[in-house]
Amino acid sequence: MEDAYEVELEKVTKRFGDVTAVDSVSLVVRRSEFLTLLGPSGCGKTTLLRMIAGFEWPETGRVILGGRDVTDLSPHQRDVTTVFQHYALFPHMNVFDNVAFGLERRRARRDEITRRVATALEMVRLTGLDERGPSELSGGQQQRVALARALVLEPRVLLLDEPLAALDLKLRKQMQLELKGLQRRLGISFIYVTHDQEEALTMSDRIVVMNAGRIEQTGRAEEIYERPLTEFVASFIGVSNIVEGTIESVTDGLLVVGIGNARVSARGDGIAAGARVRLLIRPEKINISSDVSERTLMGKIESGVYLGESTQWRVSIESGQALTVLEQNRQPFNPVQTRIGQTVFVSWEPDSAVVLGG
Repeated sequence: MEDAYEVELEKVTKRFGDVTAVDSVSLVVRRSEFLTLLGPSGCGKTTLLRMIAGFEWPETGRVILGGRDVTDLSPHQRDVTTVFQHYALFPHMNVFDNVAFGLERRRARRDEITRRVATALEMVRLTGLDERGPSELSGGQQQRVALARALVLEPRVLLLDEPLAALDLKLRKQMQLELKGLQRRLGISFIYVTHDQEEALTMSDRIVVMNAGRIEQTGRAEEIYERPLTEFVASFIGVSNIVEGTIESVTDGLLVVGIGNARVSARGDGIAAGARVRLLIRPEKINISSDVSERTLMGKIESGVYLGESTQWRVSIESGQALTVLEQNRQPFNPVQTRIGQTVFVSWEPDSAVVLGG
């Protein structure tokens, strides 16, 4: 195993009765990486995290941390700590004692405990609050205490299981940026579990999209969003338009795709004329116009939602499918209702259409 890997999973599988929660998953986590496990409820992301932590044991496969096989070791023998969705702070202890708890169990010296707790509280911007009880703290402050309690142990990997889910939207967005900044300053690996696509796109160096116990795709945020490999990833990340057509011609990777009586363009490799394909086009990549031109689809505006900087249109095309189109509001304000029922033409650049593989 390369030294740059903090975590390596080798074909790990976990079953609960007849249900396979994690199905032969292999994955590496690099040093100083913020990696997010993303997927819907029941996809296996939390089970995978718990196997790294040692709270669950795989039936097959290996868990390797820092080059050491820890598959059969208990949680306290692994150099990782976990922050859960429910912070589980001790209500009868103040902030200092909550953060110091793990060090005291390890029988650290009192002067070392004092120093490391102070450092951890400074990291999460809670200096001066060490005498307060959990009930005297806001939700965001309680979340920071839980973080400090994990970081004070100086783990090589920090595991986070939807730690922001209990916060309101504004505070959650603020904490996303703070967590990413903290990870960069500390330089340790974070493995973060969430079902929130925007959260994953905002924070991650790499995203692992999971579905039904397997990895669908791994990559940087822009790769996952711009070039999804499967229809599941395309549909789960952001808003997607997926249209089906037939390849009519291929020239140097430029595809002409027939959709009903119209023709559109896309790019793809290894696809022959006559093949049926599904194309993904994101709403913001679609151009909408009242003028017909080459490689356009004719449609009718069914509805519109004014979003301030943009308007989201629903356009019904000749094939009977409805497309979602996001149009920037660059022109003077024109009431949405004046365009309902209007005939329009939609198009996109060939590079903006992704040929889906599954």
